[in-house]
Amino acid sequence: MTDIHIDLSKIQGYLPEGALANVEKEVIAAFGELFQGSGKGSGFLGWLTLPSEISPEILEDIQGQADRLRAQSEVIVVVGIGGSYLGTRAILEALQHNFHGILHDPQKPLIVYAGHHLSQDYLSDLMELLNQKEYSMIVISKSGLTTEPAIAFRILKNHIEKKYGREGARNRIIAITDRKKGALKKVADHEGYPTYEVPDNIGGRYSVLTPVGLLPIAAAGFDIKKLVLGALKMQDYAFVYPGMAENPVTAYVTARNALYRAGKQTEIMVNYQPQLGYFTEWWKQLYGESEGKEGKGIFPAGVTFTTDLHSMGQYIQDGLRNLFETVISVSRTKKTVLIPSADDDDDGLNYLAGQDLQFVNRMAELGTMLAHVDGGVPNILVEVPRIDEDILGQLIYFFEISCGVSGYVLGVNPFDQPGVEAYKKNMFALLGKPGYEAETEKLRKIIKAE
Repeated sequence: MTDIHIDLSKIQGYLPEGALANVEKEVIAAFGELFQGSGKGSGFLGWLTLPSEISPEILEDIQGQADRLRAQSEVIVVVGIGGSYLGTRAILEALQHNFHGILHDPQKPLIVYAGHHLSQDYLSDLMELLNQKEYSMIVISKSGLTTEPAIAFRILKNHIEKKYGREGARNRIIAITDRKKGALKKVADHEGYPTYEVPDNIGGRYSVLTPVGLLPIAAAGFDIKKLVLGALKMQDYAFVYPGMAENPVTAYVTARNALYRAGKQTEIMVNYQPQLGYFTEWWKQLYGESEGKEGKGIFPAGVTFTTDLHSMGQYIQDGLRNLFETVISVSRTKKTVLIPSADDDDDGLNYLAGQDLQFVNRMAELGTMLAHVDGGVPNILVEVPRIDEDILGQLIYFFEISCGVSGYVLGVNPFDQPGVEAYKKNMFALLGKPGYEAETEKLRKIIKAE
């Protein structure tokens, strides 16, 4: 039984009569394409049955390597970008203490990231930290040629070898890469790094439940078995129940596509827990890269309330009416903070004395939802009881399979990303990379003309 519940009561009145029923038929047909492997991009469906195929032996092996890294490290650097980075960070930010970087837990090393941008100051600051700390590194890249992580790894490989020696570095680097080929695979084999495989049939943004995500999550001290079992719950449920009434995947995909056809072209992922901010970032990449092609796609955006009610709230309430919101609603928090009574009540808050902060947060959620719906913004509610490894595993698989089905309903290949290459060609040409001479000359003329 899945713990995810979808409430569609706040989209009523925004759709033509029969719209949900009509789209639901297409969604069920898209499920068939996905399960039969007959749709676009069917060579990249390894994630679909992944939760049921991860053996206890694989998890034990990953856990063993994670324990080894944790035992020798105050800091672990995860080098990667896109799907090689966002999924891991989404899970860790959701599970970690909000001030884990300050409150040192010797059982849980600080996880930091590199190769996810090209900021010189960031990498310089990171190396200043690593000069003072015992550290290890997990480098993630299928090809080893993606510019941002490749540069970061070259620099950090040089740093870790200077600090520990080449032999010492071998015991502190794990590579997650292609099984047979690629620049990183070549380096890993030559240096003798332990390696894990990025499966050929799983794209980066669907890879959280492979070693790409499982190794750093385990190294941070969290329960990857519970994470996988949570995903397995959602897999089992999604495969058995196709209809909207029983399956939260069908309900979500049907609602968002019906709203899209009704002119709601931007989906805002809303959370009321700041530790879910990076989960939203993972979701944005998953849906942006999967659906945004051929001039189609719902634009994925994200906010953290109530913070962003004081910045984006005005636009959502009164701006262009092409929006809908998907709210991740968490029933219970891990901890309780009570609001005390004050003798003077100068701030007028004694009416809340004795209430916990989660009660206030929930009322803010409900009040905001009602205001936005009244203001012309329909809301899809994704309800979960709590945030832990089990629930996060369910949410990962829920959004992955929803994305695959939704892409097929939209009529695109949800498993490629051809547009990502455009900026790279220009960047390589401007950097003077060999083989791009013609493009280099062309772009320099354009820049000079401007």
